[in-house]
Amino acid sequence: MKHIFSLFSLLFIFLLQSTPTSAQSPAVAPASPGPTNLTAILEKARQFTTFIRLLQTTKVADQIDTQLDTSNQGLTIFAPTDNAFSNLKPGTLNSFTDEQKVELIQFHVVPSFFSPSQFQTVSNPLRTQAGGSEGAFPLNVTANGSQVNITTGVTNATLANSVYSDNQLAVYQVDQVLLPLIFFQSPPPAPAPLKSKKATSSPDSSSGTDDGSPSDSSGENCLSKNQFFAFISSIVLVLLALS
Repeated sequence: MKHIFSLFSLLFIFLLQSTPTSAQSPAVAPASPGPTNLTAILEKARQFTTFIRLLQTTKVADQIDTQLDTSNQGLTIFAPTDNAFSNLKPGTLNSFTDEQKVELIQFHVVPSFFSPSQFQTVSNPLRTQAGGSEGAFPLNVTANGSQVNITTGVTNATLANSVYSDNQLAVYQVDQVLLPLIFFQSPPPAPAPLKSKKATSSPDSSSGTDDGSPSDSSGENCLSKNQFFAFISSIVLVLLALS
């Protein structure tokens, strides 16, 4: 009996191991990551409150997120910290128009992806999203070893560290707000109105008088005639006296 019981036990164990368990749930595939969100990246870093606010009020954040979601074109963002905005001269941001605020934020966005090592060989000036005419928004980046400097003609900033990078979007912390040179240049003076050229005549012109009216020589003619008649009259009188 013991042998029979052992045989049945072994058979039962074999059947349990060879039969698939239907209650086991299938493996869940990992959720695909959502589109890159620049605002969320900056919020996680916790020192870009002012930059985030300007990104949102100017709608540049929406443009960046749409571009990252629909295009393979890379972007590089130079993100000033809250301390960088605090270092601005009081009233600087309020002195900018709404259009200038848009250009200011776009000036911090380069429409190409740059890794830290690529700053060693970058061609200056960098083209930014601010666009404009050539030379209106110069942005020059130079690297000396591990130190990366950014100049605008107004601002000299240093790239502090990398906040985010995924081979499409690079976000770098900068210690100064990048101010465009064109914001602080005086506009060129308006050209002077052209003076209309009026026909003038010289005072001694024989064709007119000093006030521009035609000269009248009848007075000279009349004077010569009067002198002539006076001369004739004097001769007549002389002859009468002699007769």
